Amino acid sequence: MFGVVPKVIWNKIYPADENNLCNWSMRCLLADTGDRRVLIDCGIGDKQTEKFFGNYFLNGDGTLDGSLASAGYKLSDITDVIITHLHFDHAGGAVRWNRDKTDYILTFRNAVHWISRQQWEWAVNPNNREKASFLKENILPIRDKGTLKLIEQDSEICPGISVRLYHGHTDGQMIPFIRCKDRTVVYMGDLLPSSAHIPLPYVMAYDTRPLVTLEEKEAFLKEAALYGHILFLEHDLYTECCTVVETEKGVRVKDKFSLSEAFSSS
Repeated sequence: MFGVVPKVIWNKIYPADENNLCNWSMRCLLADTGDRRVLIDCGIGDKQTEKFFGNYFLNGDGTLDGSLASAGYKLSDITDVIITHLHFDHAGGAVRWNRDKTDYILTFRNAVHWISRQQWEWAVNPNNREKASFLKENILPIRDKGTLKLIEQDSEICPGISVRLYHGHTDGQMIPFIRCKDRTVVYMGDLLPSSAHIPLPYVMAYDTRPLVTLEEKEAFLKEAALYGHILFLEHDLYTECCTVVETEKGVRVKDKFSLSEAFSSS
């Protein structure tokens, strides 16, 4: 998860267990604009085999269905699903088995599914490095059910929610920018998996173009520090959100907090 950074350094920031494993979250985000209910990423899902899930040591009691229900929403309420990219831990929850496991159905049957054209083409014709992360059962039903909407460039999904394309982690990763109460919340996806990845050299070995990631991170973090963006961290088990600040050592974490805390006084 930390690429070329030695474990003796990163382990102090994001500790591994006795099996050399780090625990990570799969944190989704729902933005309700009043007219639209936009879900960003949808986790790993539950349709793969026991052997598949056994490789990832899933833990915790949270589910996407349960989280939506606790916030007062049904699956059928979702109007839009933004999938940052089609790796299984971000896209798997968009498709599930029907009741008797004879066919795949869409989890969010009333939603348009937004994916970048670059990522779609990258995923349906995968390179050997990423092939294991792109599962056809997570991808093709979205097209086959007629709900796929492809984005070709930085775009506005709806008023207040736009996406920008990044290419270091995987081609055409879409990062959503959400305007809320005079603040901008950025859903970081795998551009910045955790607050521990803010120092520039901390780039995942999963990234297909690590030098591109370095350039993308540097430009984004300077902007985030300048404008006070709230960074919503998809994979950070310990930190939901943070802001950043310029220091003599580069951009670093300023404050850590939950999203509800960020808007509690607004």
